Amino acid sequence: MIGIEIEIVIEIVDGILGRNPRTESPPSEALMHHDIDDTTARDQAAEVLPVVVVGGGPAGLAAAITLAGYGVDCLLVERRVEPSPLPRATGVSLRTMERLRAWGIEGAARAGGDDVEFRMRVCHTLAEVASGYAIDVGYPTRDQSLTASPVAPGCIPQDHLEAVLRAHLRTLPAARLRLGAAVEDVRLHADRAEVVLRDAGEAGTRTVAARYVVGADGPHSLVRDRLGIGTRASAPDRHALAVIARAPLWSLAGDHRYGLYAIEHPAGAGTFLPAGPPDRWLYGFEWDPTTERLADYPAGRLVDRIRAAAGDPDLPVQVEHVSSFSFTAAIADRFRHGRAFLAGDAAHRVTPRGGTGLNTAFADGFDLGWKLAWVLQGWAPAALLDTYEAERRPVAEHNVARSIDPEGSRRPAVDEMHVDLGGRISHLWLDGTPGAAPVSTLDLVGPGLTLFTGPGVRAMGIGTGAAAPHPDAPVTTRTVDGRVARGLGIPPGGGLLVRPDGVPVSAWSRPAHRRRGRSRPVRTAAGASR
Repeated sequence: MIGIEIEIVIEIVDGILGRNPRTESPPSEALMHHDIDDTTARDQAAEVLPVVVVGGGPAGLAAAITLAGYGVDCLLVERRVEPSPLPRATGVSLRTMERLRAWGIEGAARAGGDDVEFRMRVCHTLAEVASGYAIDVGYPTRDQSLTASPVAPGCIPQDHLEAVLRAHLRTLPAARLRLGAAVEDVRLHADRAEVVLRDAGEAGTRTVAARYVVGADGPHSLVRDRLGIGTRASAPDRHALAVIARAPLWSLAGDHRYGLYAIEHPAGAGTFLPAGPPDRWLYGFEWDPTTERLADYPAGRLVDRIRAAAGDPDLPVQVEHVSSFSFTAAIADRFRHGRAFLAGDAAHRVTPRGGTGLNTAFADGFDLGWKLAWVLQGWAPAALLDTYEAERRPVAEHNVARSIDPEGSRRPAVDEMHVDLGGRISHLWLDGTPGAAPVSTLDLVGPGLTLFTGPGVRAMGIGTGAAAPHPDAPVTTRTVDGRVARGLGIPPGGGLLVRPDGVPVSAWSRPAHRRRGRSRPVRTAAGASR
């Protein structure tokens, strides 16, 4: 039997973080904005929460759910009382669906979506869809997903997804949800942050103190503004109208069920996107706001245009909402200032091209959530938080650049899947008991560190579910068979250490001439979560 000692794991984790947590002070704590010692404010905020999350969109909800899943008390404040009724985004990526599956809410999310192949079908009208052709939009097909993941991408409107996430958050005892509360100010101190809130209908304000603040309050982020963080934005390259309508378009599409339909008919040129049952659709088309007004598009004109795009002059159409938007992208100059972090659209904004906005925001929230939880639980030093921007900014920059590329929607899945999956370990099905629910290697990844080993390898001092001594992260060992070990790239007698986002941080091999000694690490890397 081969021993892999727990001390190696501890040394590797310290190496990943680039410091000794027992001797060094937390970095970045001196980089505070509004460094004040206001006794009155301190009295108002006697209770110091671990984390306040500002904004209840995908980034904020993902951060709060992740934190609460670790048992970290957090308060999510959202100015809206009810989720937005607008579908906005509809593409839910492979990695986002994997996280929903891990939380046990994949089924609830899919229940409000449409069963489609997430590609774009180009056709003259929807009635002529059979004579059209399909192109890749950066999402894997069902067949491609079968080998890459335990799930497939989802076509789920954002309003439904947010409702599912919010309902899940309410089931977590460590989470508090405060709706109808607008943030008026954010103040950072050496030992805490303070968020000034005004509840709907209230004349006064109240101050909530926390060790950390997550600003996930959208593209016009007040948190970002109060932190004095600027943005770099692209000039608008297109202007469009978005129409939410009910119409029996699936009867025209038939078996050609896709996530997008590009219509080329001159009288109805635009894009149809399914936005949830029963037959709710987004229809977008270009317009010129310098010469046109929304009033120029009454319901009757929009119905005529949708009928032309559908190829059915008698199609029953109910227009529910019309809005305009510009194809503008932006990215914040930095994603952190002291105890405050930016996530989602507050940190970066993309155009609809590529369908990456919702998923990039969601990934921000999860990444920041587990890293804050590790620091607050004492599993890692504060230096871990410095990896948030280091790992998320390259992803945001890639997706921003893609979204302003006129051809950014048309990308092969193989070119974009690695950005979405973010370097996580491979998905492989384990050999299980007939009739039992299938188990993926991704299901074995725990909230701390997970040590994968092949058969015949013994991890001394680390039992399944056992924890390393405080303040290090718990380490769970998972022994897999030879087939799975090879698929994960684990050499005979070796091991693979994985973060909670599935990203490997270290791997070991066991040379024959050192079988009586310690295993040796053959590579280490902090990895990148995307």
